[in-house]
Formats: sequence, structure tokens, C-alpha cells
Amino acid sequence: MSSPIATSAHLHQRSTVLSHAALERRLMSSHSEGGLALHASAALPGWASPTPLDSLTRHTTSTAPPELSHTLTQARASVLSLAADKRYLYSGSQTGDIHVWNRASLQLEKTIRGHSGSVLALELAPEKGWLFSSSGDSTIRIHSTSTLETLCVVLPVDDNTGDLFSLFWDREGETLYCGSQSTSIQWITLSHPLPTHGPTTSPPRRGFRTKARFFAAGAPASRAPSPSPSPSPAAAPAPAAALGRLEVRPGDVVHHAHYGYVYSLAMARLGGRRLLVSGSGDEDIKLWAINDEDHSLKLVRTLQGCLGGVLSLAVHESTLFAGVQSGHIKIWDLETFTLIRTIIAHDDDVLALALLDGNVYATSAGGIIQRWNASFELTASWKGHDGIILSAIVAPPAAEEKEKGKKGEAFQLVTGGNDQLIKLWALEKPKKRWEDGDHAGSFGAGENGDAEGEGEEKERRGESSVDVMLYALSKFVAIPSVSGVPARREDCRQGAIYLKQILAQMGATGSTLLPGAPERNPLVLATFKGKELPGGRPKRRILFYGHYDCIDAHPEEWTHDPWTMVGRDGYLYGRAVSDNKGPILAAASAASSLLEQRQLDVDLVLLIEGEEETGSAGFREAVKAHKDLIGPIDAIMLSNSYWLGESRPCLTFGLRGVIHTTVEVWNDGPDLHSGIAGGAVGEPMLDMVRLLGVLSDGEKVLVPGFYDAVREMTPEEEATYDELAKATGRDPKALASRWRRPALSVGRIDVSGEGNLTTIPSRVKSNVSIRIVPDQDLETIAQSLVSHIEGAFERMKTGNRLKVSVTSKSDYWLGDRENEYFRALQDAVQDEWGVAPLHIREGGSIPSLPFLQKEFGGADEVRTVHLPMGQSSDQAHLANERIRLLNLTKGKAVVENFLRRIAAA
Repeated sequence: MSSPIATSAHLHQRSTVLSHAALERRLMSSHSEGGLALHASAALPGWASPTPLDSLTRHTTSTAPPELSHTLTQARASVLSLAADKRYLYSGSQTGDIHVWNRASLQLEKTIRGHSGSVLALELAPEKGWLFSSSGDSTIRIHSTSTLETLCVVLPVDDNTGDLFSLFWDREGETLYCGSQSTSIQWITLSHPLPTHGPTTSPPRRGFRTKARFFAAGAPASRAPSPSPSPSPAAAPAPAAALGRLEVRPGDVVHHAHYGYVYSLAMARLGGRRLLVSGSGDEDIKLWAINDEDHSLKLVRTLQGCLGGVLSLAVHESTLFAGVQSGHIKIWDLETFTLIRTIIAHDDDVLALALLDGNVYATSAGGIIQRWNASFELTASWKGHDGIILSAIVAPPAAEEKEKGKKGEAFQLVTGGNDQLIKLWALEKPKKRWEDGDHAGSFGAGENGDAEGEGEEKERRGESSVDVMLYALSKFVAIPSVSGVPARREDCRQGAIYLKQILAQMGATGSTLLPGAPERNPLVLATFKGKELPGGRPKRRILFYGHYDCIDAHPEEWTHDPWTMVGRDGYLYGRAVSDNKGPILAAASAASSLLEQRQLDVDLVLLIEGEEETGSAGFREAVKAHKDLIGPIDAIMLSNSYWLGESRPCLTFGLRGVIHTTVEVWNDGPDLHSGIAGGAVGEPMLDMVRLLGVLSDGEKVLVPGFYDAVREMTPEEEATYDELAKATGRDPKALASRWRRPALSVGRIDVSGEGNLTTIPSRVKSNVSIRIVPDQDLETIAQSLVSHIEGAFERMKTGNRLKVSVTSKSDYWLGDRENEYFRALQDAVQDEWGVAPLHIREGGSIPSLPFLQKEFGGADEVRTVHLPMGQSSDQAHLANERIRLLNLTKGKAVVENFLRRIAAA
């Protein structure tokens, strides 16, 4: 690729606008017209419309565009391609020349000649000291980046290849891949020394001027082939006597890889596999698995729906950006192969994309450059060139800057156009999204990352697992993964990606995203694998369930920024530190610590959802669909509740179930004025009041049979409540009513219209919820409630209508306090806190818990334990949410102790 920072495979080539032939006409015109007014939006002011008028993308253009630091003139030729290393900037021209610019002096160092057609792509192999160039003359040339001499010519597999639009160097496989006009992808492995001599004349032009069969009528190319421009006298190819010659082997090609020209190539790494990504004029993106032995390609996925030729690609980890002929940027999640966003960026073709951490730079045929942050918000838009911007890269700091110790401060956005100019824009590396107060965001460094910086950060943080946990939590809290706010959906996805990455860094294997419901957040799945046991004994497999989504936070209600973790008086403050990001990382850190010590003898499977706060939409379906991937489970663990007080640790062994219903009473008439119609019509509100009155008398629920199956309290239970009362000073009857007695509640009443005091609403809706306990049957209670309401309404003989809907329901959960998992966790808590934990129940519900237990084998086969980490004053869901640092670190130690005990059981 052009630099280790720009992870796209070719942010630079693209001589294709609207049609291949049309672009050639524009390029040819640039000599006589200076490249002015040749683009579709040349008449528009540079800042007049930062995105097309139909774009729904939020604009936050509150920051200035980069400063233009220098302009270079590439005389008499458009700038079709770019590459940069720490010493030189390389620009490919329409005349077949490659101009080499010294990055320290910004002077032209040399012009490399040899191609007889436009230089459409440039690619570096820095570890070998090579520069590759591909051309409209159907050849690839290999040049030395130290001597700036041409070393070798590579010829494609046949004479039908046509223009060579795109290149990608696979460093690991030492193989160069090329996308062509013939719709093929070809490759050549360069693991051996290059040949040092060749024929005494220039290689024949193996182009398409002869009417090859491929270019006959009915060929699958999406655009008309273009004639290459005649080379200028100064750019006449030199004799090739000193050049070696290589040819792509007949088997090293995928013929008709697309149904259009292959304009762009990139690389993605997923699950240990290297995938070549190709984009084409046929509007498809294809993912090809690279064979480690012979470097051949196997198609594994086609991404469709780009609605325009794919002219540019950029990849960071599992996020793929595609610049499209329509002016859109398509953004794909490669973990789930899901199109997650379409940015309507420009009115014309997106010819080049460049990445630097969280900022994506997109250039267009209209001369406009845009910068987008990690939340896909437009942060800058400016007129970069008076013509078509054909190429763009992010250049790493130059050698002189590195020697001065300006690490990370001298990145440059480099753009080239048909105005014959190369422009250098000074960039500052954006802050990581977990360090940036406005959450502009970051996808991290390039594909190679900033290993040196990460190492220094790790050294500063210290090596202890607690330090790593707190550092990771500070970044996790900074991502506002609010599932209940649609505008935060991308933040939720970034939270899932971050969690997946941090779990992998902690040592989990198979860390991946599972797709949730359509338009909802993904799940995160990762496994900390214990070592193999002697004699091939099976390991215990424990599933830890949690959620990375959270409730929204309103900064004006907090004493500090809710998305910045702050330590004060022994507490950590920030949204989701207690519910549920802190406990998730405590459990993961416990497994990671054991793994590092080679003492992890169980598998800990983390299954973390992103919709818990909004009803767990899609969770059940995702688990069922990926049950084989999750694997067999022996026990379930979670940490999603709180102590009963402030000082005594607790274990939760029971939760009530819940049934949510809506009751609607309405008629087909309009809302009425009470002064005119009051007493003359049957009012839906009065019917609703009567209906709600038949549900409860204030002390007991009046639904028939409601209490029939409720389990009676045993003397042992009464003793437990008495013990809790002594330990906490709370009323034992109040605790029992809250935890183990069923209840009915009316949550809200809504009316049609504006709710004026003198209005009789024509429609009234009420939300009614029931909390159930052992041994009430979920379906029986739900049906009894519906039947009771419908029967009461029928007896009213009213002229209004009724609808009762059960919107959601989940069963109660009651754990077994005598099984080995509960006892192991109890002993672990006592070991770490020095006191036996209180056994408590909760009045609330966690719908996913009983589902998981049933799905993986039922209560008799799969045990469940619930470890509260936070105190009763943690303020979950409220302003100034917090968790005591001691609770978090002790919580990690308890999980570690528990895993050891279970392995030894």
C-alpha cells in the first residue's frame, strides 16, 4: 500500500469518472484548459454545500480544514497516483512518468521514465525497498526506492489484460496483486531475487489496441476502453536492456473476477485470515481468501448494493469504506458483512479515500475534500483543487521530522488532481475517541498500528492486570453506547468493536461480533480458553452474560462529564461504570490474569449484548442462530445488580419475572369538549378507570387464580429474612414483599390529543405490568390477565372498543444455593472480603437470564450464579453513576478465585 498509515489499497489511482473514456477526455483537456471548470460542480463555491442537499448526515464543521503547507507542480500532466515513504513522495503521471519528490527539500529528485501509458497505480513494498507502478501500457514496473532505478518489468498473463488500474502488495505472502481492465485479478509472488537483465528492446505493448476477443461486443466491462495518451517526448521509454523481465504465470489469475473493471484493491484481516478486497465498476465488492501456500484467491463473499462503480477502498480492521461513483461512501462491518452506513458525501464520484485514525478523508471529481469522524459526522469540507482530485494518500512523517522527535505531528494529506498540482495538507493525528471530549472518534491507527506508542502507553500504565482493567474501562466509558437513542447507534457499534478488540488483546480467542436484529446493535462473543486438562478430561465451560449498552446521560445533571471516567474519594464516576461495563471488564480481567499465569483451567465464554436497556431485541434469535459457535455451557454467570447496603457483600439468587401489557380503550369519534359533550357520550377514560379498578384493590391483585401457585414461605426462608433484617436494619416483611411476592403496577396512562383539561379523549392507553414469582406460570398469568380485562370490559356494555396486548414477558429465576457453583462463588467472596456474603433476591427482572438457562439445557443441567459488584448507592441509570474502586478490584479477585475453585471441583 502507499503508506503504513493509509490502510486503503489505493487511495490514489482512479482515472475513472462517469466513464473511463470521459475521464480520458478530461485529462487530455487539462493541458489546454488548465484543469479549470472540468468537473461537475466547478461553478459551486467551495464551501457552499459540504454534502449533497439530500444527505441526512449530521454536519459538525466546527473545526477548520487542514492547513495547506505546500503545493508542487507536476508539469504538463495530471496526477493520477501517489505513494510516499519517509524520504520521497512519488507521483504517477498521465505521460507515463513517475516524479520523485524529496520530502525534506520538496524539490524534484528524479523522474523515472519507462511506461508508455498513464501511471494508474503506485504501491510500496518498504521492507524490500521497492516501488511498484502499473500503467495503461499493460505492464508493471518495479523500482528501487534507494537508487530510484527501474529494476524489472512484469508482464500480465496475456495480451487481453488492458489497463492495470490497481495494485496491492501482500507483505506476508510477498505477493503483488493487480486489478485490470479485463476484469481479472492477477498476482505474482516475488520471494526470489529479481532478474537482473532482459531483452534489448522495450517490452511490446501488450494492450488492447489489437481487437482482442475480450473487447468484442458483449464483453462484461462496465465502461468503454480508453486509448492511452501518446507519451510526450520527454517521457519516451528508455531501452530495457538492463531490466529484468517477469511474467505472471497462467495459473495465477482469476479471470472475470468481476463483471466490470477492477478499480480498487485492499486487504482485510479477519479471524487470522488474510482477505483481498476488490471493488469494481460492476458495483460489487468481493472478498477473496488468500491461500497461504500458493497465494491463490478463493471468493468467500460478495457485498452488493453499492449503487455505483466502486472506485476506492479503505480498510481498518473490521470496517470497510468504499468510495462509489454515485458520490456515496458505503461503510461495511466485515465481521457481520452488514452495510452499516451510507454517507451521501459528494455530488460526483468519490475517487479516493484516505485514513488517519478516526478521520476519513474523501475526495471527489468536483475538487472537494471532506473529512469525516468516527461517528460519521462531517467535520470539514473545502475546495482542494480546481479540477478533478484523482488521488489522495496520508503520508507518514518524513525522515527529517522523525529525527527531530516530532513523532505523530507531521502527517500529511497529499492530494493530486488534473490541475497538475500536488497539494500537501498538514495533519494532526486526531485523539483516540476515548480521549476526545467531543467524541470525534477513532478507529485506531492504521493496519500496522502505532506499536511504539502503544508500548510506551502500556509501560506508563504499568503491567498489573488491575491497571490494564482501569485503563480499558476509562476508554470503554468514553464511548456513549446508548441503545435507546437512534443517533447513538454508531457509538454502540464502536463500543462493540472496542470491546471485541480489548477482549482479544486480553487473550480471548474467537472474539467476534454477532449480528443482532435488523437496525439494532450486535452482540460480542469471545472465549478465554483454559489449558487442556490431564488425561483429556473435559473442561468446565462458563458463560458470562452482560451488556455494553447503557442509559443516556444528561451532562447538566452531572458534576462532571458523564463520558469521562473520573476518580474521586475512592470511587470511579461515569456512565456505565457500574451498569455494566465495569463488571464486564472485571470478569474479563480475571480470566486474562489466570491465562497469563497459565492457571486458567476452565473456558470463560463472554456473551455481551447491546440492547439490554431497550428490551434485548434480537438477543434470543442471535443466540439460537449461533448456538454452535457459542458451544456447550455448564454454568452461567452474570454481575448485573447491587448489594443490599454499603458494606456487606451479597450474592443474588432470585429475580422476579415480568409481563408487560398495554390496554387500549377507544372509539372512532374525535376528541370532544367536556363542556359540550360531557355526560352525553361514553368516555374511554372512564372505561379505563373502571378497568384498572378491577385489577387491584390496593393490597391484592384481583386477577382470578393469581396467587394460587405462589410458593409458600418456608421456615428457612423466614430465618433468612430475619438475618437480612439484622444485618441491614430493614423490615423483613418489606424485603419479602419486594422480592418473593407477585405484584401488579400501572406504569402510565396516555391519551389522544394534547391532554387539555377540558378535553374528552377518544383514545386512552395504559401500561400494566405484572411481576411474577415461583411457582407462577408465565403463560397462565398472562392469559388470565387478558381474560380478566376482556371479561370486565364486556360486562360494562360500553359503546367503546378494547384491545389488550402482551408486549413482552420473561420468566422468574430462582437459583439453587446448594449446587457447587453457588458454593464456590460464596467461598470466593468470603476469601476476598473476609466475611460471608448475604443471600439476596431482586424485585426486578433480567429477561435474558432464564432464556439462556433454558436454551443451554435447563435448570437441572445449567447452573446460574449472580455476583453483584456494586453497592446500593451506585446510582445506576441516574446522574453521577459510580462504583467503588475497591468493589471493582475485589470483584475481579472474586471471579478469579471462583474460576480456580470450579476448575478444582
